[in-house]
Amino acid sequence: MNRYIVIAAAVAALVFAPLAAEAKSLFKACKSVDAVEFDGTIVDAALATPALSTLADLVIAANLVDALAAPGNLTVFAPTNDAFAAIPEPVLNAIGSDVGVLTTVLTYHVVAESERPRKFRRYTEVESLAGQSLFVNSDRRSGVRVNQSNVDCQAVETSNGTVLVIDSVLLPQF
Repeated sequence: MNRYIVIAAAVAALVFAPLAAEAKSLFKACKSVDAVEFDGTIVDAALATPALSTLADLVIAANLVDALAAPGNLTVFAPTNDAFAAIPEPVLNAIGSDVGVLTTVLTYHVVAESERPRKFRRYTEVESLAGQSLFVNSDRRSGVRVNQSNVDCQAVETSNGTVLVIDSVLLPQF
């Protein structure tokens, strides 16, 4: 029986060692990535990024353009078009058809301070503009995450804050 345990351990080491090395490599790479400077506001950056067109359309529909273009120091965790496409259509339609719900969902993605992936420590709790907590975790296995979403290492610095692209939509408590 011990022989099988040794063989299983050797196989696991061969299979998982490259994955662990890759995760560690991604974690280190994320810690060393400098932000991209964008000459404009958070809204301008979203409008200029094709992968964020759904987010930009929803910001316009919720009348949040002025708030997200105003001077300040905000961080927006910006879901991609693919992230919105992953939400079942009836749920997305329900969110989009009620401006109050849409505003809550979108402001849940915004923090009233500048955050960058390389600043995140192991576990950080930040308050969103929706008044609910977001949980940011940075570790070697999963990289940087906010709630259940992966955060792209490449932060975009704008005139009024930071845009961090994420791979899923964050949904607040209702």
